[in-house]
Amino acid sequence: MKYLLVLAVVMVAFYVWRHNRIADRSQSRPPPPPPASPLPVVMVACRHCGTHLPQGDTVQGALGPYCSADHRRLKEGGPA
Repeated sequence: MKYLLVLAVVMVAFYVWRHNRIADRSQSRPPPPPPASPLPVVMVACRHCGTHLPQGDTVQGALGPYCSADHRRLKEGGPA
């Protein structure tokens, strides 16, 4: 008798598992959109040392971009 009960529980569990799998397949969900790729960043070289850095992070001088105010001062001969 207990084997019959175990068999019934296994069959019910199998039915529930299979029913959930079929329900998941029937719901057609659109695939998630691909993540947006970031825009390219313009890279420039420091006029003093040649280090490349994003244009937004530069210190602009009369002769061009620099990586720091010290390099701008050294290259352009500005105030100490």
